[in-house]
Amino acid sequence: MTADGCAQLAETCARVASRTSSPGEFLRELGREAAGVRRGPLWPLDAGRGGTNHLRGRGFRRHVDDGTEGQARHFAGIVAVAVRIGPRLTRWLSIRVGQDAADSADGRLTDHALDFVRLVRSGELSPADTDAWVRSTICGGVPPLRSSR
Repeated sequence: MTADGCAQLAETCARVASRTSSPGEFLRELGREAAGVRRGPLWPLDAGRGGTNHLRGRGFRRHVDDGTEGQARHFAGIVAVAVRIGPRLTRWLSIRVGQDAADSADGRLTDHALDFVRLVRSGELSPADTDAWVRSTICGGVPPLRSSR
């Protein structure tokens, strides 16, 4: 049975929120822990190669589930980039460089990640409440039926 990557992402949000002191620090640290995007000047190298799957598994809602075990990395990687270069350029890079069509599961997950960054940066969503946001917004996928063949 595959681990629930979305639940792991929510748990990571809670853990990171408990030890960070600002929204920006929380978002950058979430990107480091969940997607392997380092803090400091080398972050573009990590982001450019797509990060690292630190949290493997499924558990995402169908509209954002691309059938891989890397959606937690995708979400946190987008967060890590958007907190540094802004949502517009991040979305453009996701579509043009990452080739994540806006109407695809990855495109929709990118939009949720950008909304997450906006909410946290604006103070509308406190880092302490991000785990609940993740669970209610992007978690809850039903695993696909497995063939008996």
